[in-house]
Amino acid sequence: MNTSFVESRTLGVNFHEKSSPTIKVWAPQVRKLTLEVAGKNKIELVKMQYGFWQAACPGLKPGDRYMLKINNNNKFPDPASLSQPNGVHEASEAIDLLSIKKIKDHNWKGLSTQELIIYELHVGTFSKAGTFREVAKKISYLKELGMNAIEIMPVASFPGNRNWGYDGVFPFAVQASYGGPAELAHLVKNCHKYGIAVILDVVYNHLGPEGNYLHAFGPYFTNKYHIPWGNAINFDDAWCDGVRQYFLENALMWLRDFHIDGLRLDAVHTIKDSSPKHFLQELSENVQLLNQKTGARHFLIGESELNDTRFINHQKNDGYGLDAQWCDDWHHSMHALVTGEQNGYYSDFGKLNHLTKSFNHAFVYNGNYSEYRKRIFGTPTTGLSGNKFVIFTQNHDQVGNRALGDRLSTLVDFETLKLTAAAMFFSPFIPMLFMGEEYAEDSPFLYFISHSDPQLIERVRKGRKREYRDFMKNATPPDPFDEDTFQKSKLKWNFNENRHKSQMLGFYKKCIELRKQYHLLKPGKRDNFQATEIKKDKVLLFSNHNFEMKITAIFNFSDQPVILKTDELYDSKLLLYSAHKNWGGIFPDHEKPLSFLKENAELTLGKKSMVLYKSDYNPKS
Repeated sequence: MNTSFVESRTLGVNFHEKSSPTIKVWAPQVRKLTLEVAGKNKIELVKMQYGFWQAACPGLKPGDRYMLKINNNNKFPDPASLSQPNGVHEASEAIDLLSIKKIKDHNWKGLSTQELIIYELHVGTFSKAGTFREVAKKISYLKELGMNAIEIMPVASFPGNRNWGYDGVFPFAVQASYGGPAELAHLVKNCHKYGIAVILDVVYNHLGPEGNYLHAFGPYFTNKYHIPWGNAINFDDAWCDGVRQYFLENALMWLRDFHIDGLRLDAVHTIKDSSPKHFLQELSENVQLLNQKTGARHFLIGESELNDTRFINHQKNDGYGLDAQWCDDWHHSMHALVTGEQNGYYSDFGKLNHLTKSFNHAFVYNGNYSEYRKRIFGTPTTGLSGNKFVIFTQNHDQVGNRALGDRLSTLVDFETLKLTAAAMFFSPFIPMLFMGEEYAEDSPFLYFISHSDPQLIERVRKGRKREYRDFMKNATPPDPFDEDTFQKSKLKWNFNENRHKSQMLGFYKKCIELRKQYHLLKPGKRDNFQATEIKKDKVLLFSNHNFEMKITAIFNFSDQPVILKTDELYDSKLLLYSAHKNWGGIFPDHEKPLSFLKENAELTLGKKSMVLYKSDYNPKS
């Protein structure tokens, strides 16, 4: 394993405490490479081994703008630029990464994945101004809510000033319209002061179409594989070593220099690599080495649609060693159940038994036949702890990839929203919220861009319409290029003006408080966790226990009240009833749904409601 860049970044422009600045560029098929600094001398780079070029840059100062001229011909920004203040087509800005690294909370060492309660947000729509500074102003709100981690959608520089971030073309550069690199570092520092970890969404499977100049420097892409965005990034073809180093250095920079706690890796199933050591395994090993050197707890979370535990299995078990992965099956099970939607991939879900299986196994399709895919799909999750899986009732994809960007709050009633939230928080997995869901935000989250190429804009418009056909055949999506589409996607933050929204916010706070209070509600070993469908397609019960205590949750997904005879809850303490008036329900807060009749207990659950109980654990019961 090449670990020479674990301690510091080598690519791009770097400033040093006791010597001149340097520049290093990987451009194996270039004949001549020149650094041109605005208003200053040109510097010829020297070709080294393995396609690298480098030079000392005396006189270069932070803030200087520069370009790289290839073969005395075209000029391009630096592939490892840290800042593109005037956009992706213009000059790069020299940034002193050492000064960025010094912006940190010295006492912060991070969180374990077992502790995580994640809040996913998009910087541009989280606030009116859409900047890192505005996010920082809400950190106290997130702390009061109970969050201990935020996940920021990609911030790598993209064309224009509004984008989801997955069209980024400078992986090392921080989007200027959000505030640039120093503002990101200050946001991370502020989060750490409040005990909140920061996860950054990064994209190592493709680059966006506009401003993508990597091909001018070398074979960053290969036609060996075709992925949805075109040719795959070159992780295993000729000259791949330089490409692998480029993305490894990028990941380590965010963790080491910006003090980001974890990375969420976009669509890892499209990282194509048949090398003896997969790129993801090499990345995991480098992060583990960084943790050993720093004493910090950095982690990696993958997004995958393959239901393949190879991504999260330990390297000694032939895995790639990621710390966790998103679990779409849990979302699909819940969404199809409560909305009744059966289009596209939701056709594989929709019954309570799907959700029950996901509670027990994470993956619903774990080696069984998928009608949607027309094949046996997935792998078993036996022996994997709950903190290997991140679940959600909503996320940017599941909301934003709908034609009208509908949030769950606009698709189901108030009581069902509480059911879905409680199921997420009291599951044996890592919960993740999508910004605003905690108060039932009803603004859509739409797809938006601000490209400058008219032909590309039109291709995006047509492409999005095609993507929506599976789900909403007659819907016409808003124009992604129209700024109004972006503005409509901003959070309203109006929970103080709406009784139901403030009650929902209170319910989320209570769920999070209970999750933190009881160890059995935190993700970990699933040996004693069991979910059971006790009334077909209506009622789900799950419980977890240790030697001292048992936690039991019962969910009524039906439109009618249910009465259950149970001996599971004898001598139990009610922790939460979603149908209480305090949470917007119809029953007085003092009313208990459980009554005891001699040795048996009778539980009366209101329609679309849930209860959470704790009791002493009795293995004979």
